[in-house]
Amino acid sequence: MGFRLYDTRAQALRDFTPLRAGEVGIYVCGPTVQSGPHIGHLRGALAFDLLRRWLETSHRVTFVRNVTDIDDKVLANATADEPWWALAYRMELAFTAAYAAIGIAAPTYEPRATASIPQMHELIAELIAAGHAYAAPADSDAAGDVYFDVRSWPGYGALTRQSLDALEADAEAQLRGKRDPHDFALWKGAKADEPATAVWDSPWGPGRPGWHIECSAMARRYLGAEFDVHGGGLDLRFPHHENELAQSTAAGDAFARYWVHNGLVTVNGQKMSKSLHNFVLAEDVLAQREPLVVRYALGAAHYRSSLDITDKTFDEAASALDRIRGFLERAAREGGDDGDGVAAAGAAPHPDFVAAMNDDLGVPQALAVIHAHVRDGNTALDAGDAGAARAIAGEVSAMTEILGINPLSPRWRQVDASAEASALDTLVQGLIAQRAAARDAKDWPAADRIRDVIAAAGITLEDASGATHWSINGR
Repeated sequence: MGFRLYDTRAQALRDFTPLRAGEVGIYVCGPTVQSGPHIGHLRGALAFDLLRRWLETSHRVTFVRNVTDIDDKVLANATADEPWWALAYRMELAFTAAYAAIGIAAPTYEPRATASIPQMHELIAELIAAGHAYAAPADSDAAGDVYFDVRSWPGYGALTRQSLDALEADAEAQLRGKRDPHDFALWKGAKADEPATAVWDSPWGPGRPGWHIECSAMARRYLGAEFDVHGGGLDLRFPHHENELAQSTAAGDAFARYWVHNGLVTVNGQKMSKSLHNFVLAEDVLAQREPLVVRYALGAAHYRSSLDITDKTFDEAASALDRIRGFLERAAREGGDDGDGVAAAGAAPHPDFVAAMNDDLGVPQALAVIHAHVRDGNTALDAGDAGAARAIAGEVSAMTEILGINPLSPRWRQVDASAEASALDTLVQGLIAQRAAARDAKDWPAADRIRDVIAAAGITLEDASGATHWSINGR
């Protein structure tokens, strides 16, 4: 069976056939950088990292994830001490660091909205020329605004299968110069209370882009008028993705062939909310849990399902990874490997794993295959069949590498190294404390024996300023 992917627009699983054989273009709506990333951002980015990883086993993938660095919320969160552009850049770096921490690969291109203003102007001009957009009257309080005329486009509502007349207008949107309350801004005229640095010249007057036009322009710029996959969180389906689809197709672009949306995250059964004090920031969870554990926990559920995060979620992920790590290390030791634990390099993933991933990224079923292999591998080792165990370890390594959760891969071993250093420091400090107690009791033979044990391990002690410091071979 070939790869099947759930298309939100079709509301059905579809056989995945890329626009160009052997190549895939993916556009994912990235963060609006008005504040730092939370756990929902990590889950969403990870869902498309897994999609990308699986497609890269058989295709060359161009992966575009944008940064919305100009927006109402960015301007609202700026301060006199930190202008909007500085805030946006600081938050962009925070997102990049959080993504990298859990092993999310950097995108092929990561354009900022502010770098594609000319392309937005071009698209808006096309929509006006085609009769699908209009500028607000010059003598109105909305002078400089340009709106998409939703009633001019019969296909509006195609993504979410909603009738325009049944839709409620955005309660937060101002009517201003709109012909219809459902019309949405493509360009926002400059306002006196907004900073002059957030203004660009345009054919319709100085101003800044609307939210939706940014993604349509950047997707076209980096992937062309038609591409394979458009992704984002389920909360973006309406109005953001609906509006993207309308304006791009109204401009004549075929746009995305598949629409893919990941499920949302709750915490202890409740939607994240600052008022409920359950808003889990990425930096907080990464300070409390190993990044690999966070990756496993956020990726273990099916990408389209809702994911409820509790302490148990991370505890179970840690236990699962310990089982995988323990088997791979044991197979390396008893199978005559060189000790790196990545046995039988180049092994292919098991067919059952492939079938699970081909069925709309069935990660839960794929993980079940991995853990079944771990059990079989340990059984083989218990029976003394090191050859069978080594072959199984090769498959486990291959499968976990695809999912980015091989605990013995180099990127995660670096994390393990820091944990090992912490454990060693705890042990050495304990011996130093025992030596100090012996010296206080004037038990010099005991103090010397402890120092000799430490020295035999290649560790040097230095007594200075009332404290003892240790180093390995004097380093």
